[in-house]
Amino acid sequence: MRKSLLPFLLLVALSAMAQDSPFRQRIHLDGTWQFALDPQATLAATSPLAETVMLPGTTDTNLKGDAPNDTAVTTHLTRLHAYVGKAWYRREVTIPKEWKKRQVVLVLERTKPATVYVDGIKAGESDDICTAQTFDLTPWLRPGRHTLAIAVDNGETVPPQLLSNSHAYTEDTQTNWNGIIGGIYVEARPQLRVEEFDLYPDAQEQCLEVSIAFNGKMKKGTHVKLEAVPLNFNGKIRSADFWEGKTLPSPDAEGRCRLSLPLGHGAHLWDEYHPYLYTAKVTIDGHDEVEKVFGLVDFKVDGHHFTANGREVFLRGKHDACVFPLQAHVPMTKEEWLWYLGRNREYGINHVRFHSWCPPEAAFEAADELGIYLQPELPFWGDFNKDDERLMSFLHKEGEHIIRTYGHHPSFVMFALGNELWGSIEKMGEFVDDFRRMAPNKLFTFGSNYYLGYQGVKPGMDYFTTCRVGGEAWGEFNTHTRGSFSFADTFDGGLINHTPPNTQMNFKSACALSTVPVISHETAQFQTYPDFDEIRKYKGVLYPFNQQVFYKRLVQAGMADQAKDFHRASGLWSLQLYKADVEMDLRTPNMAGFQLLDLQDYPGQGSAYVGVLDAFMDEKPFMRESGGGKVWKSFCAPVVPMVELEKFCFTNEEKLVGRLLLSNYGSGEGDDAWHDGVLTWRLTADGHVQQEGMVALPKQCRGLVDVGEIVAKLSDITRATRCDLVLEARLNSGNGHSYINSYPLWVYPAENDLEQQKKGIVITRSITPEIARQLEQGASVLLMPDTSEWKGHCVGGLFQTDYWNYRMFKTISEGNHRPVSPGTLGILTRPEHPLFKDFPTDCHTSWQWFPVVKTSSPMILDNLPTDYRPVVQVIDNIERNHRLGLVFEFAVGKGRLLVCMSDLEKASERVEGRQFYLSLLRYMHSADFRPATQYTYGQLSTLLHRPIEERKLEELNNISPY
Repeated sequence: MRKSLLPFLLLVALSAMAQDSPFRQRIHLDGTWQFALDPQATLAATSPLAETVMLPGTTDTNLKGDAPNDTAVTTHLTRLHAYVGKAWYRREVTIPKEWKKRQVVLVLERTKPATVYVDGIKAGESDDICTAQTFDLTPWLRPGRHTLAIAVDNGETVPPQLLSNSHAYTEDTQTNWNGIIGGIYVEARPQLRVEEFDLYPDAQEQCLEVSIAFNGKMKKGTHVKLEAVPLNFNGKIRSADFWEGKTLPSPDAEGRCRLSLPLGHGAHLWDEYHPYLYTAKVTIDGHDEVEKVFGLVDFKVDGHHFTANGREVFLRGKHDACVFPLQAHVPMTKEEWLWYLGRNREYGINHVRFHSWCPPEAAFEAADELGIYLQPELPFWGDFNKDDERLMSFLHKEGEHIIRTYGHHPSFVMFALGNELWGSIEKMGEFVDDFRRMAPNKLFTFGSNYYLGYQGVKPGMDYFTTCRVGGEAWGEFNTHTRGSFSFADTFDGGLINHTPPNTQMNFKSACALSTVPVISHETAQFQTYPDFDEIRKYKGVLYPFNQQVFYKRLVQAGMADQAKDFHRASGLWSLQLYKADVEMDLRTPNMAGFQLLDLQDYPGQGSAYVGVLDAFMDEKPFMRESGGGKVWKSFCAPVVPMVELEKFCFTNEEKLVGRLLLSNYGSGEGDDAWHDGVLTWRLTADGHVQQEGMVALPKQCRGLVDVGEIVAKLSDITRATRCDLVLEARLNSGNGHSYINSYPLWVYPAENDLEQQKKGIVITRSITPEIARQLEQGASVLLMPDTSEWKGHCVGGLFQTDYWNYRMFKTISEGNHRPVSPGTLGILTRPEHPLFKDFPTDCHTSWQWFPVVKTSSPMILDNLPTDYRPVVQVIDNIERNHRLGLVFEFAVGKGRLLVCMSDLEKASERVEGRQFYLSLLRYMHSADFRPATQYTYGQLSTLLHRPIEERKLEELNNISPY
């Protein structure tokens, strides 16, 4: 009985007329609607509709649409019920008698282009996709019972480019859903009413300017009241009274009255640390009342930096592509957005850029409360073609609506024209000028990373979100504003992959080329190997057939037992790479911020597992192991102590010399007030402090601060040792909060017997018949092959994990006649293996591996037995899944063969390369060198030289013209 009654009671509750304000009543239309798909567009508003759906919802969430006919797609998640075209939604609505002389409107908070019919008669249409669609149905919805029908079409009812070139539509993330989500209601509005209510808070003047359009006949002496009521703090209510015919200003040419409300000296200002909010309320006495939330924030440009209310801020941002895999559409409630944006705050994020889409009201409300700076964008990515009148008109309209609808939110501080645009710069300038006139308190730019940065700064741009500032010569990095790139776009994948590891690199030279603040665009796209346990979390409308395909490939390659190890090793290495890229931004004097790609995975565009969180914003297993958000916030936080070092690896005859820095963008209050602050450092090894020191912080300690020098002797370290340099910035002489950051360092004995260790071992570039004979008879042989003799059997040496997605940038590189990335994801090894007795290592790549990896060409070992594992394995990408060996060994006859696919003579030009060579040779001399896998040389040679079976990868192009 209860089961049958509950849906009915729920429907009644949701559909009941609600008293949403004293003067405006609503009938909420949540619940069951009649429904039909109309792919051929043959139905009419009165056609029979045999099915039902629940709204708010989509065809996907209602299990309507086509089941996938291809479950082998690996470029994105798969919709279990996909549909593109027209769909009909219909229900009855009863208009009360008391609504007789009121305006009656239908509001659809978010949908795709829709046409509305009342009792079979067309009553309105709209193609607004970034804001609510509102239909004046007064002539049709008179008191009584009516049939309301809505045709929603997610096909080419918008400019066709948007279907694949916007995260408002693309199947890669949000999907091109059909439906109606968010609020759905009919509202009765009074005859004399507030038609439009726009807010222009002025933080400098501490007042609220409003623009109001009234509708209806206002009698002389009608009382209008404007109030500003503190929402989340104790403060004084400010109000002003106006009378028609006395103090109410005459309407301007657009029919709007401009009113001003002083908020008083000491009005509360909004920023990331003080998210103070007011409610602005306008009342027409006895007739209507409308309110909006606002905040006072003076967010502007000061040279190369942003300031909020006069205090310099640094934007620690992430890109957002609308990845919500359970529902495959944007969340519409504030509670959902408080969780999502709060999750970002846990990881030190204070800024979100919405890549080619705009979130709903709830997102701005949540960001207002949490103190997060937002940059929405026009829903476009591609050619900003001034001659495409349909596209230009649509985008301009959407921009106007975004600003008018969400512009009162203090979190909405920046606006861009889309992602990676190219086309008419003149037209971009016109758009920005128009929007700036509408919202002079916001900052504007052309498309994020427009022209991939090659065009530099143009007039009209308040700031520049970019990966480079103008073009650079091939092989140079002087214009770059991030540390990693694809091989198609930059020589050797950028600074981090190419340059010997250090903590001195920054983007000073690039920022000097800009006249406005620079934000690093889509920073740190480092792949990790998937966590296949994530598959079970997909219980919604999308399914990860892509991950199932990748796992099947791993099984076929005989490495399924290594999946968790691949994830762990690649992930822990990617975490270090993220830290390196972020700190390059933090230690650039004139950098204004960064926008990560991404904190979370991007499950489309080839399946890019580039996050430290998965697509659900949950910590990946390697993050839980490493300390999660606490470790992340050691380098992504308002305050970060750092050190500039020319390298990570030293001999014990050297001194550790560096510059201590503090990136300080804290609130400057309470625990962030740096009175008598200190920065301490300690060098630890094996759990013991080797040396330590303390430096007093300057009294003026805002922004990027040079704290002083660190000098430490290393002579007490007598064996190869992994050390940690731990920095701690303490406030108020230790009475306040502290911020801790750390760096791994390696110290090796300067004196070693490398040349002596070479004796007694046959070291060769190839196995000649004579060396093969010696090997069979008992020699120990180190083979460092000449890879020109192994064409088709090796891949290149990649230090960082592969950028974004191997398949996509392989396509682009080949199209550009550029080198293809080696495509690997770091090494996997066992730290306890005796080979590493004199070369301390983790299971994954770290900075001491640079010369060994950069001079390597890992060998494809697919033809060996599936249970064979190299001593040092290189993790391949999910597209190829080769078993790759950097160091591997065999028993051959009576002898022992160790193969190292790195040129250790060249690697030995650096101290860490020399130490690896030494440790390897000592291992070969030791009793531990007992390879378990036995072959004759002929057997082994045949296996290793057998042709490699290569999987043919289909092309995957990018929208942006690389």
